Amino acid sequence: MAMKPLYHIGFGDEHGAKYVIMPGDPGRVEKIAKYLDNPRFFHQNREYTTWLGELEGETIMVMSSGMGGASTAIGVEELYMTGVRTFIRVGTCGGMADEVMGGDVVIATGAIRLDGTTKEYVPIEYPAVADLGVTNALVQASKDLGYNWHAGVVQCKDSFYGQHSPDRMPISYELNNKWQAWIKAGCLASEMESATLYIVCGILRARAGCILNVVWNQERAAKGLSNPEVHDTSPGIKAAVDAIRLLIQEDKKA
Repeated sequence: MAMKPLYHIGFGDEHGAKYVIMPGDPGRVEKIAKYLDNPRFFHQNREYTTWLGELEGETIMVMSSGMGGASTAIGVEELYMTGVRTFIRVGTCGGMADEVMGGDVVIATGAIRLDGTTKEYVPIEYPAVADLGVTNALVQASKDLGYNWHAGVVQCKDSFYGQHSPDRMPISYELNNKWQAWIKAGCLASEMESATLYIVCGILRARAGCILNVVWNQERAAKGLSNPEVHDTSPGIKAAVDAIRLLIQEDKKA
């Protein structure tokens, strides 16, 4: 019996994909899919634009998550229902650590849970961490491609303007103090979806990883250091595609 289309993503299990690459932006889905073999449009509903392609004889999905934790969690939950088991987020971020420059890539090994969505899954003391196998594949792919890469903890927030205009917020005292705390603790970068991806996938027992293209670094700008602004998202995309290829090869051996 055919699976009924799920309410938010708009399709069932007819795609046959076990691996998905998830950008936030629907406008990047086609760009990513063109790095796959036989890319083709599959479906669009709400913030979820979906294409399919192939790698190593496996069907690969590319589906946007939209911005923030709530839409990411819904997308991950419904993709899991349709048979997807490996998730790689490809996104953008702003650097926080001085060594993180525009044009670099950041591989998120874990995320600070400043989102609201994951609090409805598990208490805040539970960490948001990536799958080791997916992370290792992203690191290997970044090395092979010759990228300037960093691996470590990122900040995952719900409010973009809470970060970029904290002083006008009534809770500015907390935003500014915590921002400095994250930096002192070695946080590499800031983005908006990784913690939700990691918590939801962890609970579902799915694999998840995240690679981020660094656009710029506001801390370097504040210190008067060189601060290139780079909007090219292809480095993270190429590394994610190569990481999926590595994971497929390993899965077939297993």
